[in-house]
Amino acid sequence: VVGAHMSGMPLNPQLTERGATFLRKGETRPDYRLYRLEGSEPGRPGLIRVEPGQGTAIALEVWAMPTDQVGSFLTLIPQPLGLGTLTLADGTTPKGFICEADAARTGTDISRFGGWRAYLASRE
Repeated sequence: VVGAHMSGMPLNPQLTERGATFLRKGETRPDYRLYRLEGSEPGRPGLIRVEPGQGTAIALEVWAMPTDQVGSFLTLIPQPLGLGTLTLADGTTPKGFICEADAARTGTDISRFGGWRAYLASRE
């Protein structure tokens, strides 16, 4: 998870109510851009894969969710977000939040902050 589902964030209960457990902090390979999506305050983050080396490493958390809970979790994910395969700096490829690429047209690139928490801290 890269945004409001991380530990201590407003949507984290959507994970914990489904028996998800925190495994570790991590970051993506530098092949992603993070956008603040329009439509809510303080916004939602959208992680978009870009050409290798054209992005930046983005901070995230890795959680494990029981497979019988994934379906109910999917129903909570609004467009343009979805779940897909991420590539992390440590070489692992877990399923996680991704964003449709066209959302970048109206979103704000916040990749320079290195993650959602750092972006939110910059606004304080």
